[in-house]
Amino acid sequence: MNQERSGKPYRNSRQRTRLLEILRSTDSHPTAAWLYDQLKPEFPALSLGTVYRNLTTLIDQGLAKKINSGSTFDRFEAKITPHYHLICSTCGSITDFEKPLFTDLNEVVSSSTDFVIESHRIDFYGICPLCRKENRNRS
Repeated sequence: MNQERSGKPYRNSRQRTRLLEILRSTDSHPTAAWLYDQLKPEFPALSLGTVYRNLTTLIDQGLAKKINSGSTFDRFEAKITPHYHLICSTCGSITDFEKPLFTDLNEVVSSSTDFVIESHRIDFYGICPLCRKENRNRS
């Protein structure tokens, strides 16, 4: 048994291992439903609830992140290194932006407040190249 960051023990499972493998293999920032669809052929008895529970465990373990992108469905990723997101306000696609910006932002905010900063998140919203191209084609 291993331990989550919360100190609670957890058991390894094949489903969770495969879920993490699939999450690590894509840059698409998938929904739980997409992950479920990928896993279902391999695990016929799988439920969407099990996918959500395993995602919660992976997040607790620090192996995955949930991205609240303003859409109806949460998105997930296995990239836990600091980076930003470009979110298309037309189609909802999420793209990683890895250029280091504001490298000392946590320290600046911590030194300016009585708050201990552990991390930050910055998302950039706009129109992705595909949606811009599609819009030009309609004109």
